[in-house]
Amino acid sequence: MSPTTIQRTIWLAAITLIVAVAALAFARRSGSGHPPIPGAVGPYYTSRAAPYGPPSASRRTACGEAFTSRLQGIAHPTLPCGVKVYILFRGHEVLTEVVDRGPTVPGRDFDVTKGLADRIGLHGTQTIKWRYAR
Repeated sequence: MSPTTIQRTIWLAAITLIVAVAALAFARRSGSGHPPIPGAVGPYYTSRAAPYGPPSASRRTACGEAFTSRLQGIAHPTLPCGVKVYILFRGHEVLTEVVDRGPTVPGRDFDVTKGLADRIGLHGTQTIKWRYAR
C-alpha cells in the first residue's frame, strides 16, 4: 500500500467514527425518556358519555387506580383495563385509557372521569367520538 492510500484509509475511518459518535449522541439527546404517543387506529365511533366522580364507597376504580379529582380516564363496561383510546369532543382530542367499569346508566357508552371531563369541557351527557390507539 502506498502512503497516500494509508492516509486516506485513516481519514475515512476517523470520519466514520466521528459520524457514528455524533449520530449516537443525537439519538440519545432527542429521546425524551418517555414512550412515544401511540397512533390512532381505525375510524371514529360515535358514543354517548358523561362525567362521573368517585363513588362514596370506594376510593379506587375497578382497574385499581386511585380515584382522585385529577384522574383522567374513562369507564367502559367491556373494554379491558388499560386499553388506550382517543376521545374527540368539540375539537379536543386526547389520549386516555380505560380505568374503570361502567357506565351503569342506560343510554351511555362511556363514563368520563371528572379530571378528563374538565380537560375537554364535557358537561352533562354528550355525544363524543372515540377510536382505538395502537
